[in-house]
Amino acid sequence: MGYRVVVAGATGNVGREMLNILSERHFPVDELAVLASRKSLGTEVSFGEKTLKTTDLDTFDFTGWDIALFAVGSEATKQYAPKAAKAGCIVIDNSSLYRYDPDVPLIVPEVNADAITGYSKKNIIANPNCSTAQMVVALKPLHDRATIKRVVVSTYQSVSGAGKEGIDELWDQTKSIYNPVDDKPARKFTKQIAFNVIPHIDAFMDSGETKEEWKMVAETKKIVDPSIKVTATCVRVPVFVGHSEAVNIEFEDHLDEDEAREILREAPGVMVIDKREDGGYVTPVECVGDFATFISRIRQDSTIDNGLNLWCVSDNLRKGAALNAVQIAELLGNRVLQKG
Repeated sequence: MGYRVVVAGATGNVGREMLNILSERHFPVDELAVLASRKSLGTEVSFGEKTLKTTDLDTFDFTGWDIALFAVGSEATKQYAPKAAKAGCIVIDNSSLYRYDPDVPLIVPEVNADAITGYSKKNIIANPNCSTAQMVVALKPLHDRATIKRVVVSTYQSVSGAGKEGIDELWDQTKSIYNPVDDKPARKFTKQIAFNVIPHIDAFMDSGETKEEWKMVAETKKIVDPSIKVTATCVRVPVFVGHSEAVNIEFEDHLDEDEAREILREAPGVMVIDKREDGGYVTPVECVGDFATFISRIRQDSTIDNGLNLWCVSDNLRKGAALNAVQIAELLGNRVLQKG
């Protein structure tokens, strides 16, 4: 006996990836509803070998459905997630709306699976920000061994993090560079993204940091440990899929780079590719379509007493969004619903 599952936002990049991963991981689905906004009604999406037509999110009745994976953005989530939760359908939300709500668990299953029990307060579980998700998978096993004091992270985030419009803008601008009569000005991004990098993701805050940077701070504290100090600089780069991060970690206790490498090799969801030779590391192009978070360039930071540097790469549409949501659904099934 399986689950009755809803995917809301099924025509978007993350929604389509959710359907792919539900199929790839053989999630026990008895019945599947694919929902979209009215402008996308009737659009066909794939689930394994099946082709499904989307139905209207606005009129959908969530009564009798077990799990709803939401990939519709904060505004639509604010309207429809409470409706689904009230109807008894557990919402796993990919937007930022509920991440900082103390009554809503924010979960990365490899890191804080036990937090799943908190779902019952609102019948809602939050999925973290894409850049946070991959980082905390690497931080948690190291924190368990040597206690992290401070993290300094610089991100190199792909345009798919900004949705289909971001992907289209990079594609169109890249082509236009070689065609002088075909100018493609910045629309989705604040400056040209082709052959450029932009140190600005999400809105600026009074502190001078962007909302994306603030998210990484707040979410790491909620998921891993509130005592960890985090500072982030988030940068958009001309890569289609795959976020990269240069992470500097300061520990309470000494942690040798060789021991850190072995700890990460054994950590769930992590793949260590770390050879000190040409090509002995992972880049975003190589991580696309993979479930793992890849760690490379592990080395001691000699400028502080207990410091390490590492390079972290992951498919942001997978671990940063769709995969993590499906893993939460699996965790929910195994620990709470126990139907599949």
